[in-house]
Parts: sequence; structure tokens; C-alpha cells
Amino acid sequence: MSTTDTPSQPMKLSWWVSGDTNAFFGLGFNTLVNVLVLSGLCLGVVNIPGAEVFGVILPALGVQLLIGNVYYTYLARRLARREGRTDVCAMPYGPSVPHMFIVVFVIMLPIYLQTRDPIAAWAAGLAWSFIIGIIVLVGAFVGPFIRRYTPQAAMLGTLAGISIAFISMRPAAQMWEALWIALPVMVIILIGFFTDLKLPGNIPVGLAALLVGTAIGWIGGYMSAPDVVSAAKDVALSLPTLDFARLGDGLADVAPLLATAIPLGIYNFTEGMTNVESAAVAGDEYNLRAILAADGIGAVVGSCLGCPFPPAVYIGHPGWKAAGGRTTYSLASGVVIALMCFLGLFGLLGALLPLPAIVPILLYIGLLIGAQAFQEVPKRHAVAVVVAIIPNIASWAAGLMNNALSAAGTSPSQVGEEALTGAGLVYHGTVLLGGGAILAGLVLGSIVAFIVDKNFVAAGIYSLAGAALGFVGLIHAESVGWNVGGQIALGYLFAGVILLVFGLVARRARRKAPAPDTPHADTTPGDVAPARTAEDEPVADPAPAVAPTTHGKPATA
Repeated sequence: MSTTDTPSQPMKLSWWVSGDTNAFFGLGFNTLVNVLVLSGLCLGVVNIPGAEVFGVILPALGVQLLIGNVYYTYLARRLARREGRTDVCAMPYGPSVPHMFIVVFVIMLPIYLQTRDPIAAWAAGLAWSFIIGIIVLVGAFVGPFIRRYTPQAAMLGTLAGISIAFISMRPAAQMWEALWIALPVMVIILIGFFTDLKLPGNIPVGLAALLVGTAIGWIGGYMSAPDVVSAAKDVALSLPTLDFARLGDGLADVAPLLATAIPLGIYNFTEGMTNVESAAVAGDEYNLRAILAADGIGAVVGSCLGCPFPPAVYIGHPGWKAAGGRTTYSLASGVVIALMCFLGLFGLLGALLPLPAIVPILLYIGLLIGAQAFQEVPKRHAVAVVVAIIPNIASWAAGLMNNALSAAGTSPSQVGEEALTGAGLVYHGTVLLGGGAILAGLVLGSIVAFIVDKNFVAAGIYSLAGAALGFVGLIHAESVGWNVGGQIALGYLFAGVILLVFGLVARRARRKAPAPDTPHADTTPGDVAPARTAEDEPVADPAPAVAPTTHGKPATA
């Protein structure tokens, strides 16, 4: 509460401001694109019947969106009242983009190819999403401790890697397939969001960009009127219902699902952790446990209703805040997309809106998050940011190679390591580098940041953690299991031993050195100091304390 507020005169917090309109269109179209993509994957890859996709999966997804966006709006308004601010921005929320492709191509498609039964494949996807939800709920209690002892450069660098590889590259490539539509849209977005210029009539930037792109697409013949007429016939009201039997069918053979569900559940809560850190840097310090709880509950409820796509807190909070979004834009986008899911409108929207007019919005978010990682950390930690980015780029590149070989009707094992190497590809190394990219980026970025700060003991501890994670395949591996990454574990182990030796030498040198002029120091470069100086408050706390301003920077900085 601000100093001017009194109990009898609480701060007035608007439900809608002009900037919410910009952020609503941006996040709404972002989510819209993702729902269109996952619908196409269900229909075209797994061959799930259209009646099930539009009558069960999408309505269940609509419920997920309501759960997360309503709760995140509540958290934003609670934070705004507690701190007496009107510039608080709610966290964005929607279906997890990486998981969309993983559940389809890694979980559902192999079962469909083996059984030719899309319903069995769908049931396996539901079980997989359910397990991920449980893991994220567990991570809601573990995540704050990881965040406390992880340098900001590692978390924001990992986030930048995701934004560059998985958020920016695909939309950028899609733009160049129809640049005559997409580039004018991108220019409007850049002018509206990165300059202080206002559009005529103060029209929202996202809306203006979409209208211009849609007009160019229709006038230029990119779109088809008969497709719109055909899609309009599929509009119908569908509401989700619980179906535990369908979920139970998938859970009956749960063991094969754990190999991907465990690391990807960890990926989910780690990504949520980095997104909360990104919001904190932008000025909004959220309760990490509360944010992750919504992710986990959304996945569990969605799987019970029939949706195999786990939700996630989205990358992009700083972008929507910079666009003017406050507490309600995410709620509005969640409600509108949920209604579209319930009414089966996605086929119609896909026929009305040209994709090149939508994807520049995704590229804008990727640009903003990538830039934030370098702008908000100390200059000396820039190298740690780059190191944290690299595993995510490797993961993206490995996926491209695998998909290209699969499209050619072959696989890396059939082509052979020697042939791939002869073509200039370091295939095996790229796959290992990108395995468990989120966790790998956090570990590598933390090691480098602590080395730069001469905090060798902390760097050594992260190296030993990397050895343990690599040994069981949670990072730098193609599967999870006992001793699946022996040589990876040895690399981290040897590095950790070297770092601990340097830490001991540095500590002895400090003991022999003359006493410093300053009366005392809270930490010393060789001590293991938490990267954050306060833990997130419990979910149940109605008025948690405001976190300190260190925001993840190493305590030795």
C-alpha cells in the first residue's frame, strides 16, 4: 500500500487501461496461433477425429486457459494493491509450445504408428500430460530454492536461448515465406512498441498490425473465400466433461512415458522459474510457488478433461508490460480464446487470418526477451548469458536434423554417424549438448557466472550438480536412466574438482592477506552465497513480503 492510501480509502485499481488492449491482441493472437498449430497436429499427424479435436480437446484446453489466466489476474491485482502500484503486469499463460510438438511426435505418433489407433495414442498423451502436471506441482516447492541459489545471468540466458531458438526462428522463417505480408506487419509492431510514436487515432498496435496484414493477404490473393465457407460449417458449441476412464487407459502403461515426462516436467517448472525471474527484473516480483501451482493444476485438470497439451506460464511478461499490459489483458485473452475453443471457431479463424500477419507478434516477443538477458545482467556476466543460450540452440538444431531425416524416410541411425560427419554435421555432439537444454543452460550459465565472480566453490558445486544430472540423463543425454551419461558426468566431475581446488587455494590466500579497510563484508568470493537473498513466500500468505532488489545477482557481485 502506498503512503497516501488509508484503510478507509483503498487504492483504486482499474480493470482495463488502454495498454491492455495492445497486450490483449498480442497475447491473444500468440495463443491463437498455438491453438491452431496443435489442432493441426492432432488432425494431420495423429489422425484424431475432428469431432474429438474440436469437441473434446479444445474445450478442455479452454478450461485450462481459464484456470491459469483467472488466477494470474488475481495474483497481479493482489500484487498491485500490496505494493500500491498501478503498473503491475499479469503473467501470460497458455499451451506450452515445446510440449505441443513433443507430445505429438515423441508420445502419440509412435503409438499411433504401432497400433493405428489414434484414440490409444491420445490416451497416452493424456497420461503423459497428467504426469507432467504432478511433477510441476512438486517443482512448485523445489523451484524457489533453485532460484535462490542460481545467478540471474543463468536464468535469463536460458530464457533468451528459448526465445531465440524456439520462439523467434520459426516465426522468422514463416515471415520470409510471405514477406510481402509479414514485413509491413513487423514494421508496424516495431514502431508501435519500440518508439514513442502513437498510431493515428491511438489504435492499438497489435490490432493495426493484424488488420494491415490481413488486408494485404486478402487483396493479394493469399487467402481463399471457399475455405472460409467450409470452415464456418464446423462451428458448434462443445463443453468438456471429465473422463477418468480415458486417462486411466493411458496410465495403464505409464513406465515408457516417464523417460520424457520426468525431464520435461522439470523443464516446465524450470522455465516457469526463469519466467518469474524475468518478470522480477521488469519490476513485478511474483510468488513462484503460486505461478507454478497454476501450471501443474492446469495440466492435471486438462488431462482429466481430455487435453494432452500441458499449459505453461509464457515467456514474454516484459514485452506485454512494455506494450502497456497491466492486470487484465491475460484474463481477457484467456476468456476469448476459451470461448473460441468452446464454440469450435478455430477452423474459421484459420481461414480468415493469414498466418504471415500473426507470426511477427511472436518474433517481437522473442526479440524482447533475448535483449532483456543482456540488458539486465552485469556486463561481466554477458559471457554466462551466451553460454546459457547455447544448449537451447543445440536442442533446436538437433530437432531440425531429426525432422529433416524423418521427412526423408530415414533416421540418424540408418544414415550413420560417419555419413553425417562427412556432411559437416556434428550430430551426436549436438544432440548431447541440447539434451535437457533448460537445465543444462542453468548449470553452465551458473558455473560461468560464478567463475567470473571468482566464487569457485559455488561454481564447483554447480559442476557436481551437473555431474549428477548428466549421470542419470536429465541433461546432455538422449534418454533418462542409470549411467546413461557416464562421460558427461565425468566431465562435470573433473571440472568440479578443479573448481573446488581453486576455491580452497583462494580461501587460503584471503586468510593470509591483510585485513580489508572495510569493517566487514557479508560474503566473500570463495564462499557459497545464495544468488537471491530471500525465498519466495508461501502460497497461502495473503500479504507476502516484497523480495529484495538483488533479483538473482550473485551475492558476491
